[in-house]
Amino acid sequence: MKKLFLLLFLIPLPVKAFSARNLVAMDMDTNRILYEKASHDPHLIASITKIMTCITALELGDLESDVTATDTILKAYGSAIYMEVGETLKLKDLLYGLMMRSGNDAALLIAEHIGGSVDNFVQLMNSKAKELGMKDTVFINPHGLDNEKKEGNLSTAYDMALLTSYAMKNETYQKIVKTKNYVAKSDKKTYSWVNKNKLLTTYEYTTGGKTGFTKNARRTLVSTASKENKNIVIVTLNDPNDWQEHTSLYNSIFKEYQKEKIVDKNTFKVQNETYYKKNTLYLKEDVYLLLKAKEKDNIHLNIILNKLPQYKDGDKVGIVEIKLKDQVLKTVDIFVKKENKIGTKNKQNIWQKIIGWFHHD
Repeated sequence: MKKLFLLLFLIPLPVKAFSARNLVAMDMDTNRILYEKASHDPHLIASITKIMTCITALELGDLESDVTATDTILKAYGSAIYMEVGETLKLKDLLYGLMMRSGNDAALLIAEHIGGSVDNFVQLMNSKAKELGMKDTVFINPHGLDNEKKEGNLSTAYDMALLTSYAMKNETYQKIVKTKNYVAKSDKKTYSWVNKNKLLTTYEYTTGGKTGFTKNARRTLVSTASKENKNIVIVTLNDPNDWQEHTSLYNSIFKEYQKEKIVDKNTFKVQNETYYKKNTLYLKEDVYLLLKAKEKDNIHLNIILNKLPQYKDGDKVGIVEIKLKDQVLKTVDIFVKKENKIGTKNKQNIWQKIIGWFHHD
């Protein structure tokens, strides 16, 4: 029986077999959805809320600033880092406690420190959500706990994947969420924390994530993993088997999808283009996409150029849409390099030669 269970665990599960109420797997390089199950349905999200708390603080706060615990921490319950009123920690250390131990007291202190008040900080969280296109997300607190009316932060698996994809572009955020063990020192004591994200030790390709649980939200989990330059985020809401299912889905994706070079910046040309013909159109990056083998033949490029009446060297003059059938998977900017006028280079060379004759020994 044990051998049979192990065999089933190693076989990648089809999406319909996943027990998560809501699920999404997203390519973090393009935000393309690779797998989903009711990914746009809003639900309580519990402590994965703290992803937004963390990235908001990272963008607005000074990591080396001191944060002294106020009476605000007395309102926290559930998971905590157990600070005392009057105790002082660096903001950086609070963020590690927030993400590794899911400290609700840390969340409140961070919010108060950055926003001036918890309510003001929540407004900043919602503004960021709007900026990122998280259309089905509303935050009412920085920690994710539900109130006595069973109200809490609402979001979707899709929105939380968008947020995580964005947050993982921040190097400090990346460092925090992949940390397995951390020691912090306040003015009163020393803390030693172990990350609650078990995938960091059980799945070798894991690069980060955040756990969550309340009685009303049930188990929520965000995880990220990278293999062979395939960078994936998975979000599950209300999933009793989240550790196993994230692992199984990663294995499926890493097996089914390959990173393919679609456009080479060194050979990029716009065929039959006449408006910018005296100049050079170029891309600043190669274009790669995560594709299944059968998808490669359905990729095509849609080039959109703007005929600017005036432009200077290095200006953006258009875009390349990389499309899978009718779906735009990635958009890349096109730039112009203004060439020297015809003959200018030769004239300069002649004058240089004449000057050289007079200075010849």
